[in-house]
Amino acid sequence: MNKFFGIAFLTLMSLSNTLSAQQTTVEEYIKKWENVAVEQMIEHGIPASITMSQEILESGYGNSMLAVKANNHFGIKCHDWQGASVFKDDDQKNECFRKYENASASFEDHSAFLTGRSRYAFLFELDKSDYKAWARGLKEAGYATNPKYPKLLIELIEKHELYKLDERIDFEKFEP
Repeated sequence: MNKFFGIAFLTLMSLSNTLSAQQTTVEEYIKKWENVAVEQMIEHGIPASITMSQEILESGYGNSMLAVKANNHFGIKCHDWQGASVFKDDDQKNECFRKYENASASFEDHSAFLTGRSRYAFLFELDKSDYKAWARGLKEAGYATNPKYPKLLIELIEKHELYKLDERIDFEKFEP
């Protein structure tokens, strides 16, 4: 009888650990962060579809080690960073990535990263509703090393209809 209770206890503990470690679904992640992406679009002029697709891709919709342990939802490396950091293998072994106090700080830093570097300046001359041009432009500017980066962003935008987020404001009247 004690053996039965021991097995039952271990089974319940295993189930409990599995349930507490459930990962966020892409739908839950979009619902949680879409308004922040739109706020960043309004404040900085980066299409929300681009922000959302980048964060979904870079963070594994919030489930990656960087997102969980460093609140880094965009895979931004240290580059002139004075704050806390974490290290993980990426293009090279043991690379430095920015660590944030919370996910919202990651979103704000992503916007500052794009708006504050001259290599991304040409993006802000593109049509704000042309997410395909933005996706290609990010790759061209060196945001990611993966040659399929634009394709991956575009697929996410179209699969999850993230372009609808860009329609929440009238870009013709928009001035960040």
